[in-house]
This record gives sequence, C-alpha cells and structure tokens, in this order.
Amino acid sequence: MARLVQRLKLTRFEADEYYKHGLEDYRKRNLDQAILNLNEAIEALPNEAEYYAARGFFYLEDGVDDKARADFEAALKHFAYEMLAHYGLGVVAYRDSRYDEAITHFTTAHRCDTTRPEPLYYLALAYYHKRHNVYALQVMRQAHDLFADGDARKKDAAKWIRFLEKAPSEKQPRLPESSG
Repeated sequence: MARLVQRLKLTRFEADEYYKHGLEDYRKRNLDQAILNLNEAIEALPNEAEYYAARGFFYLEDGVDDKARADFEAALKHFAYEMLAHYGLGVVAYRDSRYDEAITHFTTAHRCDTTRPEPLYYLALAYYHKRHNVYALQVMRQAHDLFADGDARKKDAAKWIRFLEKAPSEKQPRLPESSG
C-alpha cells in the first residue's frame, strides 16, 4: 500500500509539471506544445477536470472547436462547476450563434467564479444578440468594473456601454467595432 501511495504522489507531481509546462507554452503562444503537455498531464492523471478545461481552452484558441467542446464536456463530467469549461462551451455556442446555450454557460461560469470579467463580457454580447439590450448593458457594466485598469478589454467594454446606453431595446442597432 505504501508503494501505491508513493506512486500516486509521483503521478500527481508529474501531471502538475506537464500542466505547468503547458501553461508556460501557452503564454509563449506555442499552442501545439501546450496541447502536447496537457495530453501528458491527462494521461498521468485522467480525472483532473482542470487539465481537460485547459486543453479545451488551448483548442478553442487554436480554432479547433470540436476538440475544445469535447474537452470542456469531459471536464464537466469530472467537476460540474469547472468555470473554464462552462466559459469555453459558452464561447463555442456564441460563435455558432446559439445564444440561449451561450447565456446558460456564461451565467454558470460567472456563478462558478464571480471575479472573472470574461464570462460577463460574453454574456452581455449574447444578451445583445437576443435583443435584450437592458440586460446587456447591466452585465457589460459589471464586466467593465471587473476588468483591470490598463486592460484593453476594459476599453472595449466601455465602448459597448456607450453604445448600449444609446441602443433602443426593441431594435437591433449596428454593432460597434469590437474584439468580441
């Protein structure tokens, strides 16, 4: 039994090392290597939701939405409150114009971690596309307040706020220039 416990600790350490290397590769924008490192982490510790969510995010960033979706869903099977998995599924749904599904996932992601502005930002955009401009404005203000000063996304959120303040709730006005 002592050998098994020792081996499990080593496996956890190895998996975490691969995970850390994957995050570092992501920061360097080397997505292929980041994904390879997450593959190793998942092989070493296949029940860790965070690893699947991170790899799914890397796939999402690389534009491979089908693999991203599969990883996000795997993460949620291991931990139903994995914020990044809900956020990622929301992004995939948003990209596919499935705004009701996006709203559900972004709302859940926000409930999982109320300190992150990204789910709120996309939640506001999804509300906008559903022509719920009052909700969109309210949520975009929350996202704006959570973005750090100096973050370019805070300026983008401010543009949306100004736009939504003028937008009638019953008509769909033209979109402002945005990265979202």
